Amino acid sequence: MDEGINLLENLEQFREDMAKLRNELAKVIVGQDDVIQHLIATIMARGHCLMVGVPGLAKTLLVSTLSNLFDLSFKRVQFTPDLMPSDITGTQVLEEDEDGRREFRFRAGPLFANIVLADEINRTPPKTQAALLESMQERQVTVGKESYHLPRPFFVVATQNPIEQEGTYPLPEAQLDRFMFMLEVNYPSESDEEKILIRTTSPRKIELSAILDAEQVIHNQRIVDAIAVTESVVKYVTRLVRATRPRQSGTPGIINEFVEWGAGPRAGQYLILGAKAIAAMEGRVAINFSDIRRMARPVLRHRLGLNFQAQAEGVKPDTIVSKLLEVIEEPEVGKYEQG
Repeated sequence: MDEGINLLENLEQFREDMAKLRNELAKVIVGQDDVIQHLIATIMARGHCLMVGVPGLAKTLLVSTLSNLFDLSFKRVQFTPDLMPSDITGTQVLEEDEDGRREFRFRAGPLFANIVLADEINRTPPKTQAALLESMQERQVTVGKESYHLPRPFFVVATQNPIEQEGTYPLPEAQLDRFMFMLEVNYPSESDEEKILIRTTSPRKIELSAILDAEQVIHNQRIVDAIAVTESVVKYVTRLVRATRPRQSGTPGIINEFVEWGAGPRAGQYLILGAKAIAAMEGRVAINFSDIRRMARPVLRHRLGLNFQAQAEGVKPDTIVSKLLEVIEEPEVGKYEQG
């Protein structure tokens, strides 16, 4: 727990801030409550997010609207087949000063923003996709012999279309693992779609105001860090993650049948961090088993390597995660945890 944070004093303000964010987003975005909650949780847990959905479901609008609610810099990069790594990281440019002396100076690319939207990330070649690796993990960019720190806070939100695969470059596993969540953006309900049509075809102008600046976001991240995690929850997370790995002692049958490789330790880290963010949003000082179960699908669905048999039978990662949640037992809670 962060000793510099008085959790009880700060938690109520945190919950109010998150409620304001959701209420402001609801002025523009109709429905998608789970996606919105998980996207905010990603930011508060210092993660990155991959949003998957067919065109026209307001993925880009959601991220750009969210950026307007933070007093943070925002850049959108449309990933295309001809995009080069230097187009996003920046490059050294030869410039001449007033005295006629020439020298190389670094000109920052769009990655140097607090929130970066990587639109259709699977449209660009692996070389450019790999340029995101260092920035997402290390929060820095290296050009030539120099490394440049990215601004704090820093988040990457990427989108991709799951239907059209012609001319795309599937993200490698190392890149996927950098994303805390993979969020599936689904079609709206009938009533929500009616609201969308009414709202988007009227001349009404929606005014949004920034709710949090960079220092407030960083402060709220420290609040999330301070949320307590009990030993029994850690044991449950460990059991759940290890159960995704095939051909090991105690691995469930569905994993051995359909999974080629399972999740690594980073999945457990993100399960706990995501659960902390959700608990803080609800004003609770500790996470529980239910929070972990709520995080399981967005954290694990892109960390399961399905084999040919699963693909042939149409078995989806979410189906496997749901089965795991049924068969993995919760550890007994100690008396000191109950108290």
